[in-house]
Amino acid sequence: MTTTVSVDATLFRQVFRRHAAGVAVVTTDAGRGAAGVTVTSLASLSAEPPLLSFGILATASAWPHLRDASTAVVHLLGAGHTELARTFATSGIDRFGAPTRWRRLPTGEPVLEGAAAWLRVVIEHRHPAGGAHLVIGRVEEVGLAGHSAPLLYHDGGFHTL
Repeated sequence: MTTTVSVDATLFRQVFRRHAAGVAVVTTDAGRGAAGVTVTSLASLSAEPPLLSFGILATASAWPHLRDASTAVVHLLGAGHTELARTFATSGIDRFGAPTRWRRLPTGEPVLEGAAAWLRVVIEHRHPAGGAHLVIGRVEEVGLAGHSAPLLYHDGGFHTL
């Protein structure tokens, strides 16, 4: 016998706290200055063509920038990037101020120094999804650093393997 339980936002979050996810930071500049956000919803969609997706809350301070930008950079974080992940997950601060180290790509996007890898994407689609937006990007350029253990988000905290 299966029991059906109504799913509210609290229960939904509780269930997904049990799902470990990789941690990424997405940065962009839509002409109003560098903006960025930590995401744990990054997914590879297709290798041919190379597509990825991530979700962002409609209330996130970075959403208006990603809504208006044509490109973004997705940074995969490694074991040593817990503070960077926390910085880009914190509202109301200068995420690009010290100690964050970053530069601009020749194409203008902000790229964080030291990420395990980064992917510059052209944003192809933005889909409203409940209180969030699903963003789909086509990968145009990548950068790889030395191999490191991944940074994971699980049960409300950051962890490494």
